[in-house]
Amino acid sequence: MPTEIETDILINATPEKIWNILIDFNEYPNWNPFIKLIEGTVKTGQKIKVEIAPPGAKKMIFKPKVLAFETNKRFSWIGHLLFTGLFDGEHQFELIDHGNGTTTFKQSEKFKGILVPLFKSQLHNNTTNGFNLMNEKLKEMAEK
Repeated sequence: MPTEIETDILINATPEKIWNILIDFNEYPNWNPFIKLIEGTVKTGQKIKVEIAPPGAKKMIFKPKVLAFETNKRFSWIGHLLFTGLFDGEHQFELIDHGNGTTTFKQSEKFKGILVPLFKSQLHNNTTNGFNLMNEKLKEMAEK
């Protein structure tokens, strides 16, 4: 039974400015309240290392595969707990340019697998809160 979380925020900045903050992974520990680490070669098809710290939950480290990395537009990956089909998460960041100096930043994740129903409440609470905290901080950084 799949579960999807989707958040978005309007940012008064260009996609280029937001993208530059989003892909400066070395700075994540200094500003990002949700994703504490991204390491590796961020390129379609490559595996990276990601550490997340959802509010009210244990931090997790996993090694997802990059699905898309389109400059100023989209960055997505898919991760699995142990093996495919148990607990899979497809995470995506998307930048929608309004052409007037504003951008909608969307952060979403689709969860699939036999363990998803056991974590549905935690996903909707802790993970959604983590997405929103990150979105707000990204907005703050981009609008400086």
